Amino acid sequence: MDRVIGIDLGTTNSCVAVLDNGTPTVIPNRGGYKTTPSMVAVTDAGKRLVGHIAKRQAITNAENTVYAAKRLIGRKWGSTLVKSAIATSPFRIVQGPHDDVRIRLREQDFSVPEISAMVLQEMKVVAEDFVGGPVTKAVITVPAYFNDNQRQATKDAGEIAGLEVMRIINEPTAAALSYGFGKDISKTIAVYDFGGGTFDISILEIGEGSVFKVLSTGGDTFLGGEDVDARIEEWLVNAFREEHGVDLRQDRMALQRMKDAAEKAKCELSGVMQAEINLPFISQNAAKEALHLQRTLKRDQLEKLCGDLVAQTIEVCRQSLEDAGLRPQNIDEVVLVGGMTRMPIVTREVARFFGREPSKGIHPDECVALGAAVQGAALVDKKQEVVLLDVTPHALGIAMHGGAFDAIIEANTTVPTQKSKSFTTNRDGQTRILLRVLQGQSDKADENELLGEFALTDLRSAGAGAVEIDVSFEIDSDGIVRVRAKDLETKKEQTIEVSASSGLTKGEVKTMRAKAATDLGERRASEEFEAAKQQAEALVGAIAKLLPQVEKAIAASGRGSEGLEKARALVSDAKAAITRRDLPAVKDQVEKLGRAQNMLKVIAKG
Repeated sequence: MDRVIGIDLGTTNSCVAVLDNGTPTVIPNRGGYKTTPSMVAVTDAGKRLVGHIAKRQAITNAENTVYAAKRLIGRKWGSTLVKSAIATSPFRIVQGPHDDVRIRLREQDFSVPEISAMVLQEMKVVAEDFVGGPVTKAVITVPAYFNDNQRQATKDAGEIAGLEVMRIINEPTAAALSYGFGKDISKTIAVYDFGGGTFDISILEIGEGSVFKVLSTGGDTFLGGEDVDARIEEWLVNAFREEHGVDLRQDRMALQRMKDAAEKAKCELSGVMQAEINLPFISQNAAKEALHLQRTLKRDQLEKLCGDLVAQTIEVCRQSLEDAGLRPQNIDEVVLVGGMTRMPIVTREVARFFGREPSKGIHPDECVALGAAVQGAALVDKKQEVVLLDVTPHALGIAMHGGAFDAIIEANTTVPTQKSKSFTTNRDGQTRILLRVLQGQSDKADENELLGEFALTDLRSAGAGAVEIDVSFEIDSDGIVRVRAKDLETKKEQTIEVSASSGLTKGEVKTMRAKAATDLGERRASEEFEAAKQQAEALVGAIAKLLPQVEKAIAASGRGSEGLEKARALVSDAKAAITRRDLPAVKDQVEKLGRAQNMLKVIAKG
């Protein structure tokens, strides 16, 4: 049976899991960590770095190190949130050829799905090392409030990484799968997911037979730990400007140092009442004298800085409960997901709103990947009885004359679903209607996401009078949207399958996938060479230590020195193979050096 991995592609950190002998298991990376920073960098030598190694060099290579790319995935260039990211990011964000977002690293532009694919590919490699073979299928999670374009962009990232994305599922739903897996429970739960870049709340019913039914979901795809870090950074910048008259935002390296310090202080303040921020030599004054940043941040100060952000999450919770037709007292359990839920103010405000202490029964950093692994196993193994009934997070509808948005499928409708609505045109003799398919929550059409458009023609070729048309929306279990428009009198109809756009063409995705596969092949070969090189160099060193002993033994016994000369020749050949990076030759020399070492040991013992 195919192994399907579950990947939590996080804003700050990513995690991969698999169902191993019936148990959802998080797979640690080579460093032994169960999560990997969602960071990508390009060095001055053109080498790509992903994860911990990218994070370690971020300060000295700030302009070419990307973090929180997930906040930009699937977004249009002109959006307000993209403009905000441009203003605060140390790396360069530029306009792509399809009005999409690109990130410039070492004068090369990468699409956001391409950056995310590098992180996903790292997760793929971690999983392959664990299972001992190729991994080609995955379930990838996304914030529940992602729109179709953001979901498609994530799916494209998976494809670029060389994965067949079996399903895109919502992060709170995945956490609920992890929470309820293997338990015979019937509960109504709220999954409060406050992560590095996004916030989601989902209200679910877990029933007998492992039925998971989402009642409602809400969220904000630009609200998370990154915003808390930004508040601390702003506090530091303002204090430094007041003290020294220097704006640290003009220095990319200083920005990255402050970001790291802000994140560290935030994490510390979940366990202690104050944290020291000490950044020596962060800038200089007009006289070229070194300036140092030293501040003490107290927990109550931090809570004042970010209290309104936490309040925003509570307001979304209130709306989601209302959408589900429930009250806080109807919730049996509140499950916390995401690193931000470690902050005391978050736990306190969630407990106050729901009237109960949240559950700490699942790991906030690992449960999403574990749930994705559960869903992945259920897709390929019919013995895994998991029934997942999710909802569409945003309303789907059409643009009306005058700029209004008319929702045909409301937000929080269980999918798959199909709904229709009849409209009457307001112009006599109209023969053509352009239908613009939109997704979003605003009553104004231009504030929602355009998913596609098509025309219904030849409506009234020989007469006047208003036209009555029926518009039908259908969403299948994979989230594919089909829209049909029909003239109720002439029966003329037109259908469109709405394809969300990631900002990339199919050709670009194919090219990027081929490039990623080549890069991975080169990386694997390089790693294999380095491993063989280390073996060869260790044997060369061991033989070098043996040679003096062997020379003495030969001199004392009067034996010939053919074995000694052969060993020296092998050492010389091994060094040459390493110099020219000839992997097959180095492997061959490792085998020969091993035999030579054993022979020399025998001679040395006399």
